[in-house]
Amino acid sequence: MSNTFQTINPATGEAIDSYSYFTDAEMNAKIDGCHEAFLSWRKTDHAARGKILKAIGQGLRDNKEELAQLMTQEMGKLLKQSHQEVDLCAAICDYTAEHGPDVLAPEDREIANGERGRVVHAPIGVIYGIQPWNFPAYQVVRYSIANLMAGNGVLLKHAANVTGSGLLLERIYRDAGLPENLFTVLIISHDQSDHVIANDKVRGVTLTGSPGAGSHVGEKAGKALKKSVLELGSNDAYLVLSDADLKMALETCVMGRVYNNGQTCIAAKRFIVVETLYDDFREAFVERMAALKAGDPTGDDADIGPMAREDLRDDLQDQVNDSVKNGATILCGGKLPGGAGYYYPATVLGDVAPGQPAYDGELFGPVASLIRAKDDKDAMRIANDSRYGLGGGILSQDTEAAVKLAAEEFDTGMIFINGFGMATPNMPFGGVKDSGYGREHGGFGMKEFTNAKAIMVMS
Repeated sequence: MSNTFQTINPATGEAIDSYSYFTDAEMNAKIDGCHEAFLSWRKTDHAARGKILKAIGQGLRDNKEELAQLMTQEMGKLLKQSHQEVDLCAAICDYTAEHGPDVLAPEDREIANGERGRVVHAPIGVIYGIQPWNFPAYQVVRYSIANLMAGNGVLLKHAANVTGSGLLLERIYRDAGLPENLFTVLIISHDQSDHVIANDKVRGVTLTGSPGAGSHVGEKAGKALKKSVLELGSNDAYLVLSDADLKMALETCVMGRVYNNGQTCIAAKRFIVVETLYDDFREAFVERMAALKAGDPTGDDADIGPMAREDLRDDLQDQVNDSVKNGATILCGGKLPGGAGYYYPATVLGDVAPGQPAYDGELFGPVASLIRAKDDKDAMRIANDSRYGLGGGILSQDTEAAVKLAAEEFDTGMIFINGFGMATPNMPFGGVKDSGYGREHGGFGMKEFTNAKAIMVMS
């Protein structure tokens, strides 16, 4: 394997920058430096940590345009969506700084015979994050800010194609006053990554990626007896129930499928529509998807930008072709365009059924799977007929019934009622089944890698 690699602009196919992987000695020195920084940081009180996290949030705002431009250049998302991503990251910093001291505060408890007990949420050490390219800033901020609030040190292995974004975040964190080496980017290969997991100074591992990557990392972490948090994508179902407002459902479903060029783990991917609305929904949905324009993500005219890498586009085309071979029909799109860049048209597949990638797998791009259900109950059955369970949506004018259905029946981690949503700092983020385990946001992420330490005063 070459020791160097390039980042590529997916809108043009042209190189952006070149990088060299760390040697093993450089990698280990970075880990040692992060551990040394942690030894001091763990003794910093919650309020002081919060002030620095608040400053990181301001640093993100101050560098918003530079970071947004770089994210769009490296992975192709619409520039306006890169701006939205930076805003979300800053909000996460603010939320964590404000609520972290209360979430992590010691808890005094009475124990037997009038004796005293105290629970403290102590940091455990260096946490290693392996993050994907689709949200180059958010994926990093999501785990790193929570763990810095908890008092841990943080290592980042970012996806190679967004290396520049990772390094810019490292600079923003440092310029905001975070101690040197406490947040450290590792430019390393997959083989080197396994050695990071095994390193004695690394105490926990978190990954966002595919189920295959999650299985590998979870196995390596488990063998080393280290806790892991895994967020592994999904094929989220959006249910259009019999009483849904058709106009609102269409707007939600189109946005839910193509936001971030369709490359979102909690994107709407399977659209399950009841028989009574199916024909009307299909006609209007296909018309709206077919009208979407792929183009320059830095301009004002494009509805979707390119896919992040050429190999990802090729994989998506293979999944579409395999689905068609097994009975699906292309209702719009579905063909690779010519010209520069890694563009793929907004696509709708009909006649989607079990045994097709469009039903069973995750299509990580602007391809929608349209599925007919007999009624509301059948729609819920189809939604749960998946090895994944990260997110999902319910479209219904009876909001309270939809909330009850989500709470009692939908076997997934996050459900959006009558709208498409992304992450929210004060609500948990994570999934079940092959979508992984563990939670981030909502205070949950701050405790994932802490030691709930029991202190008992016996006299």
